[in-house]
Amino acid sequence: MAAGRGGGKIRPMTKTLYRCLLWLLPAGLLVLWLFFPLGGRTNILLLGLDRRPGEGDMVRADAIMVITARPTGANEPALGLFSIPRDLYLPIPEQGENRINTAHFFGELDRPGSGPERTAAAITQNFDIPMDGWVRLDFAAFVGLIDAVGGLEINAPKPVFDYAYPTQDYGTMTLEIPAGWQQMSGERALQYARSRHGSSDFDRAERQQLVVQALIRKLAAPSFWPRLPVFYNAFTRLVDSNLSFPQLARLGLAALRVGPDGVQRLVIDQDWVTPFTTPAGAAVLSPRWELIRPAAKEMFDLPSRVP
Repeated sequence: MAAGRGGGKIRPMTKTLYRCLLWLLPAGLLVLWLFFPLGGRTNILLLGLDRRPGEGDMVRADAIMVITARPTGANEPALGLFSIPRDLYLPIPEQGENRINTAHFFGELDRPGSGPERTAAAITQNFDIPMDGWVRLDFAAFVGLIDAVGGLEINAPKPVFDYAYPTQDYGTMTLEIPAGWQQMSGERALQYARSRHGSSDFDRAERQQLVVQALIRKLAAPSFWPRLPVFYNAFTRLVDSNLSFPQLARLGLAALRVGPDGVQRLVIDQDWVTPFTTPAGAAVLSPRWELIRPAAKEMFDLPSRVP
């Protein structure tokens, strides 16, 4: 998006605005911290929808992640990302046992607009994680948000090779992304986060977290603050969310206090699940709760589960 692309020299008025924002943003967050209840923990469900242009909301979740933020409180500030495999098989409210990525679909089927709430309820029921809000976006919104910030710098720990990456016209293409630091546009970041052939869903979850962490790094950099209105405009235009301003402020304050390199990342990987086939013939993953719940308890400050 042209509105999100920077470049060139800063004009005198822009320099003045830039200097003001450098002081006003942290000062504003400090005022909110002092006079509003921004302490405690906020847990936000982030859903990436497997939706192409023209499709409605009755689709499955392609990515399921919980962002947790604790800007203040008795403990140190914290910001964390927790990814849940889409094939995790568990009880879903009003639905019975199924893959967790179907919660959004059946929620929308039962009551349009309730897909995120159904997924959040499933996470709370199974992981004991209280949910405070949600954000959902499709492929186009993902690309638009990242283009609005001028792309992201991502350090890929290993190369990606996908011999059948899906295209918008329902075809496939060969995708190659090298390892190392690189600048990614919105489309390239989507390819990096979405690719699944030649790797696993667990690797994909790791890459999705790296993209989110890179976005946090971009937004938290003082040099980017003058362009925050561009990002906010793109967010409100492209993303569906029920987040309140205090919740956004908690996320922002936690990001500033922790820093992008202090973000905790947790992925349910292959060691924490047991693959099995349902009576209907579906290949799914059974959670090993004896491994998952202690890790979630540590990240989210959860009380001990009562048997």
